[in-house]
Amino acid sequence: MLEGLKEKYKKITILDKYILRQIIEMFIMGVCVFTSIIFASDTFITLIKQISLFGIPFKVALMMIILNLPSVIVMTIPMGVLLATVMTLNRLSLASEITVMRACGIGLNRIAKPIFVFAIVMSVFSFVINESVVPVMTKQSKDLALWALGQKNIPEGKQNFVFKETTPEGKLKRLFYVGYCEDKILYNITVLDTADDNTIQVLQADEGKTSPEGWDFEKGAVYTIGDKGKVLNTTLFDHSIVKFGVDLSKELNKNVAKEMNFTKLVKYIHQSNLEKEKRNEIVVELFDKIALPLTTLALVLIGVPLAITPPRVRYNRGFLFSILIIFAYYLIRALSISFGEAGALHPFLAAWMPNIVLTSLGALLYYKKVFTIE
Repeated sequence: MLEGLKEKYKKITILDKYILRQIIEMFIMGVCVFTSIIFASDTFITLIKQISLFGIPFKVALMMIILNLPSVIVMTIPMGVLLATVMTLNRLSLASEITVMRACGIGLNRIAKPIFVFAIVMSVFSFVINESVVPVMTKQSKDLALWALGQKNIPEGKQNFVFKETTPEGKLKRLFYVGYCEDKILYNITVLDTADDNTIQVLQADEGKTSPEGWDFEKGAVYTIGDKGKVLNTTLFDHSIVKFGVDLSKELNKNVAKEMNFTKLVKYIHQSNLEKEKRNEIVVELFDKIALPLTTLALVLIGVPLAITPPRVRYNRGFLFSILIIFAYYLIRALSISFGEAGALHPFLAAWMPNIVLTSLGALLYYKKVFTIE
């Protein structure tokens, strides 16, 4: 096995090492830049929204953003590879190094070989991160948000206190009485639930706490009282989870597809009775789990021919080309996914349309630049 690795290492020529070193340096810079841009725009706007609307503490909201970092990196890897490809080849072209290589019998196809190998490695890496790390981190971020929402109404160390939940019209919805609170655990709890106009529910429990699933009560009873004051039903329990408080299920379940890998998401789609619009959205996300990592190859295919600068051009157009290609890609991606979620486009085409367009255009440009010129 070691001998095989040594043989493969020997096949990596000085030219490959020279190009790869520049590609990797520029790739790291590109990922850092694009990740910072996304964080400075969309992510911090989300942070302010969570703090202002939901009352989530700043430290918790910041932790949620950090947990979402892998999903951002998966998005920026194709951008970083494209920037590295275009900037590196454009610089080599301006320095006449590509002209010298071609004069020595090294074709453009051979020069681009280590770049495509690097793009394949980054596609696999992106897929692995998206399948293993992103679902776990996204789920933890959601659980942290639910935990923070439950904790904000718990006054540590206070005794014999009451807090209430009202409707938007100011009508009493639920009334909580707590004997005392210690280590975020509530003791001697009584909950008066008047959400139903025809009945009143009274819950009594020895202790309770908040959890991502809702309020977690231990050893208690639930009494259902009719509008005439008669006890209609009594239920005893050792353990019960009740969803009280702010209902953010719709808001937080928007990323349900990101909480699962490809296999789990397939099972979820087949086992769940989803509405047509929601189903389209999740199926598009399913196909996108494969399409997004392969975007790296599509972007490199179109980036290589555009990066080769004609001899008469004496300025670096690499960065401009990178921005324009990225803008075009995400514009097509936004439109196709929107059409797919609305049902106007098949989910497979919605997820793969940007790659199909870029690959077709890239293959045409690559053929003209690499084969017809040579």
